[in-house]
Amino acid sequence: MRIGLRIAPLLLLATAPAIGQDLASGSDIAARVEAMGKAMKPGQGFAWEPVVRDGDRVAALEYWKAPGRPAVHPEQAEYAIVVAGEGTLRTGSRMEGGRETQPGLVEGDRIVDAVDRPLKPGDVLLIPAGVPHWFGITGDRLVLLGTKLPAK
Repeated sequence: MRIGLRIAPLLLLATAPAIGQDLASGSDIAARVEAMGKAMKPGQGFAWEPVVRDGDRVAALEYWKAPGRPAVHPEQAEYAIVVAGEGTLRTGSRMEGGRETQPGLVEGDRIVDAVDRPLKPGDVLLIPAGVPHWFGITGDRLVLLGTKLPAK
C-alpha cells in the first residue's frame, strides 16, 4: 500500500481566518523554512512553527534535522506535504514501549512490522489515527507542512 503521492509543490494554503493570517504564499513558506533552519541550534533535531490557524486547527511546518521517536496519535490522523529535503516514512502495525509524552501523542521504542517509504518534495501523506509512524532524514533535513485531523 502506498501512502505517498507525488504532486506539484504546494503554493498556497488557505483556511478560515482566526489570528489575522488565513493565507500563506509559496514564497512565505520558503522564507519560513529558511528562517527555521537558520534559527535551529546545534544539536536541535526538530522545530515546529504554525503557518495558518483557525482556533485550535493549525497547519504548521515541521522541520526535522534528526529523526524523532516512533509516534502514534490515537485520536488524530496526520496529513502532510513534503516541502523540502528528503526522508523516510516508516509505518507499521504496532509500536513497542509506547508512553504518552503529551496529550494526544504516544511515543515508543520501535515499530513492529514496519514498512519504509521514501519522501521527497511534493509527496503527500496521510497517516490514519492510531497508526505508528516515524520520520527518518536521508539528507540534511526533512520539512513537512501538515495538520492533524480528528479521527471519525
